Amino acid sequence: MSKPRVAVVFGGRNSEHAVSLMGAGSVLDAIDRSKYEVIPIGIAQDGRWVLAASGQRFAIESGELPVVDPSGAALALPTGGGPLVAYDPGSIPVELGSVDVVFPVMHGPFAEDGTIQGLLELAGVRYVGSGVLASAVGMDKGYMKTVLAGAGLPIGRHVVVRDRDWRLDRDRVLKEAEELGWPVFVKPARAGSSQGISKAHDRAGLERAVEFARQHDPKVLIEEAMTGREIECAVLESLGDDPPAASVPGEVRVEGGQEFFDFEAKYYPDQMSLTVPADIPAEVAEELRAMAVRAFEALECEGLSRVDFFYTPDGRLVLNEINTMPGFTSLSVAPQLWAASGLSYPALVDRLIQLALARSPGLR
Repeated sequence: MSKPRVAVVFGGRNSEHAVSLMGAGSVLDAIDRSKYEVIPIGIAQDGRWVLAASGQRFAIESGELPVVDPSGAALALPTGGGPLVAYDPGSIPVELGSVDVVFPVMHGPFAEDGTIQGLLELAGVRYVGSGVLASAVGMDKGYMKTVLAGAGLPIGRHVVVRDRDWRLDRDRVLKEAEELGWPVFVKPARAGSSQGISKAHDRAGLERAVEFARQHDPKVLIEEAMTGREIECAVLESLGDDPPAASVPGEVRVEGGQEFFDFEAKYYPDQMSLTVPADIPAEVAEELRAMAVRAFEALECEGLSRVDFFYTPDGRLVLNEINTMPGFTSLSVAPQLWAASGLSYPALVDRLIQLALARSPGLR
C-alpha cells in the first residue's frame, strides 16, 4: 500500500512567518519517512504557495530570521483530496499526487485564525489541528476570553479596544483601562508569538502601547497585570472516544532581566527557562490540568493546544489564554511538556497526523 502523503505547510503573510518556518523545520525532521511521504510547502510573504526549494532555511542563523524562498515551483491547491499541481514558468504542470493530510505549522492572522482551515475545508482536505471556529476564537483574545468566561473558567480583567473605539472615543477607552490599575499589558487581539506586546505604567505609556499594538492589529486588548507565576499545560485530543489528555504542567520564566515573555524570550537562546514539572502542589497541578481540558473543550478544539495560566501568591489559578497552534519546534513549550509526560516529539507529530487522518472532512 502507498504511504499517506503529508503536506507540511509553513510561512504565511504575517509577522509570525519566521516562527512558522522554525516549527516546520522541526516537524520535517521528525516525520517518519518510512511511514509517510512528505511534501514541504511554503507560503511566501507575497502569498504565493511554492514547493520548498532545496536550500530552504528553517532556523535563525547569525541573528537572521528564516523566510520562505519564493523560487520554488508554484503550486495549485487541491480540491476534494485531489492532486497538487506544480507550475514552473513555461513548463507543463506536474502532478504531485493526492495529499492525504495537511500539517499547517502556521501561526497568526491568515493562518492560525481559521483562514487556512476554512480553505482546506472548502477543498475537502484533512488537516492537523483545530477547525475554523476554534481557530478563529482562539486567535481573537477578546472573544476567547468571552468563551472561557462563559464556560465558568477564571480569567483576568481586561478591556477590548476596537479600531472605531480608539479613533472616535479614546478618552473612554483610556478611562476604562485606568480602572484596571497600573501597570497594564497591551497586546494585539489577533497576534501570537508575543508580537506587539508592551507594558504601560501610566496614561502616556498606555497610548504609546496601544499605537504599537495597532501596528499588528487594529483590535487591541488591554489586560490587568497579574502577579503570579506563569504555568503552562498542553492538551492533546485522544484517538477514539476518550476525553482529551493534559500534559504535566511546566513553569516558564523570563531570563536576562526582561519584564515579560516577549518574542526574543521565546525564540532566542538563553532568554527563557522551562521547569517541568512545575513546582506546585499536586492538587493545584491536577486542578490546572482539568481546567486546561475544560478550555480545550469550551472552544471545541481538535488536535492540540497549549493553555497558559497565572498561579497567584494567594493560590488562585487564572487562565490567561489558549493557543490552538502553539510554537512547535522540538524545544517549544508544548512539545517539551509532552516529552516530560512520556510522548516524544516524533511520537507527538505522528499522533497529530493520525488524528487528522482519522477525521472526516466537513462538519463534525
